[in-house]
Amino acid sequence: MSETARLADQIRRAFDGQAWHGDSVLELLANVDATTAAAHPIKGAHSIWELLLHIAAWDDAVLRRAEGTAVKLSDEENFPAVHDTSETAWRTAVEQVKQKHEALIKVVVAFPDSRLFDPVPGKPEKYYDHFYMFSGIVQHELYHAGQIALLKKAQAK
Repeated sequence: MSETARLADQIRRAFDGQAWHGDSVLELLANVDATTAAAHPIKGAHSIWELLLHIAAWDDAVLRRAEGTAVKLSDEENFPAVHDTSETAWRTAVEQVKQKHEALIKVVVAFPDSRLFDPVPGKPEKYYDHFYMFSGIVQHELYHAGQIALLKKAQAK
């Protein structure tokens, strides 16, 4: 198995499931409805919905960077606002994030191992190579999965 296939598998597990640490992003979202997703049970914290859109924004940024584009997210792109809090809008958002995530996995699987330690476009830091970025998106998904789990617990009280 190639190194990029291993990285893609870790990215998939963090988002879709079968991760050794516990529930993935999608496993945590399985029973979340629009009302729960839009709620702010912890003062000053993002909602589950906002976190999901944030995950999608960074999946897209990593995907575009892997394809050679220098990407810097604006504040609005980093945490997109939720305007429509209907159940239909929530289900649509979840499906769009799934599609974006699948596209990212395909790009990572196809990424040549020989380029893993090449610098990422637009990132001047010497350590910021593709391996660092692909590993980092796994960490990013898991960090926000933890936040989603805590938000669900806060609402259950």
